[in-house]
Amino acid sequence: MSDQVLQSRNTMTQSKTRYLVQIAMLGAVAGILMNLEFPLPFLAPSFYQLDLSEIPVLISSFAMGPLAGVFTELVKIMVHLVTKGTMTAGVGDLANFIFGCTFVVPAGLIYRWKNSKSRGHAVAGMAAGTILTTVTACFMNVYVLLPAYGKAFGMPVSAFVEMGTAVHSGVKGLGTFALMILVPFNLFKYTVTSIIVFVIYKRIRVILKGV
Repeated sequence: MSDQVLQSRNTMTQSKTRYLVQIAMLGAVAGILMNLEFPLPFLAPSFYQLDLSEIPVLISSFAMGPLAGVFTELVKIMVHLVTKGTMTAGVGDLANFIFGCTFVVPAGLIYRWKNSKSRGHAVAGMAAGTILTTVTACFMNVYVLLPAYGKAFGMPVSAFVEMGTAVHSGVKGLGTFALMILVPFNLFKYTVTSIIVFVIYKRIRVILKGV
C-alpha cells in the first residue's frame, strides 16, 4: 500500500473523528443551555420556556451540514434527559427535537446551497427556518402537543386556553392561542437565536475549522 493511500486514509479518519468530536461537543453545550431555560411571561404562559440551545445546533448545521445539525440536536436532547430528566413525559423533549431540526435543517441547506456560505444565504436560511418552525409549532401544539400534555397530566385543553388568556385577553380558543401566543413566542425565540449566531459564527467556525 502506497504512502499516498495511507495518508489519504489517515486524513479521512481524522476528518471523521473531528466531525464526531465537534458534534458531541456542540451537542453537550446545547444540552447544558437547554437546562438554562426561563419563562417569558409577557409573551406566553410559563410552561413555554425560552432557552438558547439552538445556537450550538445551528452552528453545527452551518459548519458541518444539516445532517450534523440533526445529530447535534439528538445529542442535545440526550444530554438534557441525562442531566435534568423530563417533566413532560417526553412530549416536550420530542417536540424540542422536531422543532430544532425544523429550524436548523433548512437554515443549513440554504446557507450551504451550491457551497456559497455567504452572509446573505445565512440570513435567508435562518429566516426560512424561523418561519417554518413557527408554522410547524402552531400546528403541532394545537393538534398534537397540547392535547397530549392534557392527556398526560389530566388537564382539559381549555385550561391551556385560560392560561393564554391570562397573558393576552384576545385568546379565546386554540386558534387565537396559536396566533397570539405561539407565533410571537417562536418568532422571538428563533429570531434571537439567529441574531446571536449571525454575530458569533465567523469567529466560531475558525475554531471548528469545519468550513
